[in-house]
Amino acid sequence: MLASLDEQARAILAKNDRGGFTIPTARLYPFQWNWDSVFIALGLATMDDDRAWRELEMLTEGQAHDGMIPSIIFRKDDADYFPGPNVWQTRNGAIKGTGISQPPVLASTVAHFVKAQGDNGLERAKALFPKMLEWHRWWHDYRTPEGVGVVCTVHPWETGRDNCPDWKIGLLNMEIDPNLEAYQRKDIEHADPAERPSQEEYDKYISIVKFGRDNGWDQRLLTEKGPFLMADPGIFFILLRADRDLLWLAQKLGADEAEAEIAAWIKHAEAGVDYFWNDELGAFCARDVRSGVFSDGFSNASALCFYADVGSAEQRRKTLAHMSRISTKTQYGQSSWDPDAPLFESQRYWCGPLWCQMNYMIAQGLREQGEAEFAEKMRQDLRKVIELSGFYECFDPISGAGCIGRDFSWTAALWLAWAGPSSVQSSAA
Repeated sequence: MLASLDEQARAILAKNDRGGFTIPTARLYPFQWNWDSVFIALGLATMDDDRAWRELEMLTEGQAHDGMIPSIIFRKDDADYFPGPNVWQTRNGAIKGTGISQPPVLASTVAHFVKAQGDNGLERAKALFPKMLEWHRWWHDYRTPEGVGVVCTVHPWETGRDNCPDWKIGLLNMEIDPNLEAYQRKDIEHADPAERPSQEEYDKYISIVKFGRDNGWDQRLLTEKGPFLMADPGIFFILLRADRDLLWLAQKLGADEAEAEIAAWIKHAEAGVDYFWNDELGAFCARDVRSGVFSDGFSNASALCFYADVGSAEQRRKTLAHMSRISTKTQYGQSSWDPDAPLFESQRYWCGPLWCQMNYMIAQGLREQGEAEFAEKMRQDLRKVIELSGFYECFDPISGAGCIGRDFSWTAALWLAWAGPSSVQSSAA
């Protein structure tokens, strides 16, 4: 059975291959997604280093002229997906894409490949380095509002954690555009509506898209004046980790001028960590920038402080206490939202399910910060839930049932690269 799961994982990646890039799953997500591709590359590297690098290279082909790598790369339209390129109407790159980005995990995976592959990997990284530098510069420039001091987000979709209860504060503070055109959702045709965002949430998502489109995707205006602006610990911690990895790559490549710029980003971010600390909850939380109000629950993004190597000893202790408590409420890994908090739903997208890529990053950080036993439990939990239910987009952390998309690429990839018994991580454990 276990060997057959390796075969199934490879078959899923092959089936979802579209000629150098990989879609997350057919029909529901028929394009190249930003952070999906980066995690998918980890699995591809267990079979073919060249194909893994090509996945990342094709992602950067969608980079916009201002440096942003969009959340989705549209090489063609597809009637199965909404909102497609005709809705976004971006004009800022050689290939059409969305007007927002996604958590920047790219540099961390590139650094991982270089450490594993040596000079061969470094040569491939050399060509990607300027593009990654431009993308990180975009985050620090276009997504750091004046007077705030930390990187923020303009859309729940940009966080990758689309309908997490973290965003309810920012969404409550915005109105649905009264001139919003009628549209037909496609996601609820391909997945159970009970597991997807609500219609009101979706109307607000599209209202933000409309604001960006109506203003020619002026990214500074979108950040400063757009309808939604929140500070996301997920993006913040992932970018800080990626900045550290980008600095390591700059040093390996002898990119002296870039080193000082990246080091300044890291120093600035380290000084801003406490912006996310909700003392009342004892956790790093999302925060509405305009009202200053914190989110009221512990999310899987809260646990990424270890991945970013930040937080005082007391902040880390309290974070671990939350994670341990959540582990007593779930059977499988860290849920996307605290089971004890309001709005927890074990199967509704980012309101509760276990997500493999988040648990991978959390566990990586735990292991690096001396919490190897907890990290290994998370890896074993992901293995068990995949053995139970297969390669779903996410999983009910209590029952283990698979949720949303089937034959999902990043789940297959992380089985091969991390969770499965024949993975590199297993042989090193």
